[in-house]
Amino acid sequence: MNRKNKASSAPVPKILKQNKFSPLALEIVKKLKKSGFQAYLVGGCVRDSLVGIKAKDFDVSTDATPEEVKKIFRSSRIIGKRFRLVHVFSRNELIEVSTFRADTSKTNHSSGIVKDSEGKILRDNVWGTLEEDCIRRDFSINALYFDPVENHLCDFHDGLKHIQKKILVSIGNPLVRFEEDPVRSLRAIRFSSKLKFKISNDVKEAIYQKGNLLENISNARMFDEFCKIFLTKEAQNNFNKLNSFGVLKYLINTENHPENSFDSRFQQAALINTDNRLKASKSVTPGFLIAALLWPRLIDAAKEKGNLNLRKFFRNMDRIIREQQELTAVPRKFHGYIKDIWSLQLKLETRLGHQPYKILNHPRFRAAYDFLLLREEAANDTQGMGEWWTKFQRINRPAKIEMLKILRDSRSGPVEKKFGFLEELS
Repeated sequence: MNRKNKASSAPVPKILKQNKFSPLALEIVKKLKKSGFQAYLVGGCVRDSLVGIKAKDFDVSTDATPEEVKKIFRSSRIIGKRFRLVHVFSRNELIEVSTFRADTSKTNHSSGIVKDSEGKILRDNVWGTLEEDCIRRDFSINALYFDPVENHLCDFHDGLKHIQKKILVSIGNPLVRFEEDPVRSLRAIRFSSKLKFKISNDVKEAIYQKGNLLENISNARMFDEFCKIFLTKEAQNNFNKLNSFGVLKYLINTENHPENSFDSRFQQAALINTDNRLKASKSVTPGFLIAALLWPRLIDAAKEKGNLNLRKFFRNMDRIIREQQELTAVPRKFHGYIKDIWSLQLKLETRLGHQPYKILNHPRFRAAYDFLLLREEAANDTQGMGEWWTKFQRINRPAKIEMLKILRDSRSGPVEKKFGFLEELS
């Protein structure tokens, strides 16, 4: 392996300082260089530092093989088949170390690179040089290599210039690169939203032309992408971009709804709520957002002559989740969570007998209540149920008894199970 690659150096911007990077990542680079290898901080951590975003994920790239890296770091393990990597860890932190890979455009199958019939890379464990490794990366802004020891920046594809111009540019022909890995189309959309960058015209065209290849990506990987796209403070922006590019259907099993319909307003409200919670450093769960995005589909499936068929409602829960599962491998722990949110909407509306007390103690009450508030925000015709439950939670026991008495007195005869969300979706 060539240990003396001549890297093209770029002036290091003043914003790129060592204190912006993980101490563990810096230590890994130092140890690798001390052992006679090349080593760089690369990818998102360099990109985010240059645009003024606090870096979270730190990756190291080196000419040391996975086996050589593992020998240097006792607390490490080799992972992956498609791309073999090394995870170096210390207490609560984990750093990914990758070996420089060969330029796939100049390497045939027999040398270790395996592609499927549509051009997607199935396995790529052919080691190469720094220059070759750089060519493998998706976008120029992700192909910046920073050596914190010698304080120099390697930039082979004008990544620094594109950061300054705030534009997303592919390395190589995006039509070919998106065939190699169709998920790059999702990454393009995600980066453009996160960084507030424009997408270059050739990348846009590649998303339109190659977006259909996303159906060949494993549902486990698509769930990972779902979380990266929708749980990173740009859920609404990403949702709308995915929809405009025609690739939303590969992440969530929903339909296009008229802009001002309840379906659309409710989904947008859920996306905005997710963004606001993340910006306020509050917890979010993909289960809640999936429940919200699939809610219109469930109600539509449960309708019968303008009424809610309870049997169809409960029977279709599993089917809707199963269909989503085919797109994204939603962990099983979220299946019950989603169904609880949906089924509790019925109980939140009927409020029969002593049921409200039981609902308050339900482990999913808070999520179901937040869901109800979103419905109320989107439709504004839930007969004040959100306000009723807000008050009911906060008052003492005697006041609760009085509220339930008033509710019973307001009802004449048997309680008619008429649910507001049917009006919302009509």
